[in-house]
Amino acid sequence: MASTTALFTGLSGLTANARNLDVIGNNIANANTTAFKSNRMLFASTFSRTFSIGSVPDADSGGTNPGQIGLGVSIAGTQRDFSAGALSTTGDQRDLAIEGDGFFIVDRSGAQLYTRAGAFRQNSTNDLVNIEGDRVKGFAVDDNFNLIPGNLVNLNLPIGQRTLAEATRNVRLAGNLNAGGALPTHGSRTTFNPLTLVTGPLPNGDALATTSLLTGINDPITPGSPLFAAGQIIEMSGVEKGSKELPVARFTVGGASTVQDLMTFLTDAMGISTGAGPNPDGALPGVSLDPVTGTLAITGNTGTVNDLNVASANLRLLDSAGNLVRTPFTTTRAAAADGESVRTTFVAYDSLGNTVNVDLTMALDSRSNAGTTWRYYAESGDDTDIALALGTGTLSFDTSGALTTLAPVPIQVDRVNTGALTPLAFDLAFASSSGNVTALADTTSIIAATFQDGSPIGTLASFSVGINGIITGAFTNGITRTIGQVALATFANPE
Repeated sequence: MASTTALFTGLSGLTANARNLDVIGNNIANANTTAFKSNRMLFASTFSRTFSIGSVPDADSGGTNPGQIGLGVSIAGTQRDFSAGALSTTGDQRDLAIEGDGFFIVDRSGAQLYTRAGAFRQNSTNDLVNIEGDRVKGFAVDDNFNLIPGNLVNLNLPIGQRTLAEATRNVRLAGNLNAGGALPTHGSRTTFNPLTLVTGPLPNGDALATTSLLTGINDPITPGSPLFAAGQIIEMSGVEKGSKELPVARFTVGGASTVQDLMTFLTDAMGISTGAGPNPDGALPGVSLDPVTGTLAITGNTGTVNDLNVASANLRLLDSAGNLVRTPFTTTRAAAADGESVRTTFVAYDSLGNTVNVDLTMALDSRSNAGTTWRYYAESGDDTDIALALGTGTLSFDTSGALTTLAPVPIQVDRVNTGALTPLAFDLAFASSSGNVTALADTTSIIAATFQDGSPIGTLASFSVGINGIITGAFTNGITRTIGQVALATFANPE
C-alpha cells in the first residue's frame, strides 16, 4: 500500500512536468509568431495526509509539530508574459507594433476583438485588415482633416483615390525696392476723339454728359446717325500696361447704357486704381469726360509698369454675333507714366486647386526725411468680374531702408460661378521671419514671392503611422495631412 502511494506521488510529478514541457514546447514553437506572448506553468503541492496533528507546549512538554506526508504535485495554473518583446522592422509602413500596453481593435463580422499582432494590409476597398481579414478600427477625420476622437470606424487608406486641394491663405514676398529711383510726376494719359450727340449740344451748351446714352452719340463718319446700337459689343483687346498685355474685356451696349457706364468699364478693364488719390500733377486716375468738348481721357496710375498704351485698334465695335463692325474711337497718346516701379507675378490657388495669377506692382510714391513711401497695386485677370484691380495702399520704409508697415496686406479675388469658395482671400506679407522687403538705393527694384501656402489638386500617394498612432497621408502636390488614427484598447488585466 505504501509503495503504491509513493508511486502515484512520483507519477503526479511526472504528469505535472510533462505539462510543463508542453508549455515550454509551445513557447519554443511560437518563437517566430508575430506578437506571441509566452506562458509559464506554476505548480502547487496537493493536499498532504496528516498522521499527527501535533500538540501545544505545556508545563511538562515543549509540544510537537504536526506530522504530514505530501501526496504529490498539481498544476496551479499558467501565467502569460505580457512584457514587451523585441521590435523588428519590415520596411512596410502597414506593419505596426505596440510598444507598451494595449491591443489593436479589430472587427470580425460585427464582433469587436483585440490583438497585439500588427501585420496589416489593405483589402480591395483599401480597408486596413489583418491576415484573417478583420478590419482595423480607429478614428477618422472630418473634411478639414481634424481627428474625430471617440467614434471608432474602420480605417480606410484610399491610396491613389483621395484628392486634396488647398486655397492660398498666405503669400510672403522678398526683395529690394530702389529708394534712389525716379520720383513720379504723372501717369499715362490717352485722349479720345471728341464725341457729340445726334441731337446736338445739351441745353447748357455742353457737347456730352456722363448721363448721355451711348445710343445717342453721333457717328462722326455718318453725322446724324448713332455711333452705337443696343446689342453691339465694345471690345477691348491688345491694350498694354507696362509691356504686359491686359486680358480681353467686353461691354455690351444696352438701350439704357450711358457714357458713365462706358467710362466705368474702361477703368475696370484696364485695372486703374481710383483709390490711389490724385497723381503728382493733380490728375485723378481713371476715365474722365470733358463735357464741353465731349472728350474722354484715360489717366493711369504712376510708375513705369503702370503705363497704359491704348491704340485706336485696341477698342473695337462688334455686332451681337461678335463680328467686327468698326473701330469707333480715335485715340491720342498724350503722356507716358513715369516713376520707379517694379512688377512681379505669383500664382495663388482657390479652394478647388485652380491657379489664380496675381500681379503685384510696387511704385515709388514719395521721399522725405523719414524715409520712402511706396504704393502697391494688386491686380488679377483671373478675378471673375471685369475689374482687374484688387486693391492698393502704401508701405513705409525708414531712413535705413527697413519696412515700418509690418501688418500684412489682405487681398480678395472674386471666384463667382467657378465652383470654388468666393472670394479667395489671402494675406501679402512684406515682413516675415524669413526676410523683409527693403528699400535701399540700387540700380533697379527687384521683388518676388518666396512662399505661398496653397496647392493644386493632389492625390494620396503614401502614408506613415506615428508613434501616437496618427496616420499622416502624403499627397502628390506636396501636402501632408492627418487621415486617421489607429486606436488601442487597454485592460487592467491583459490576461
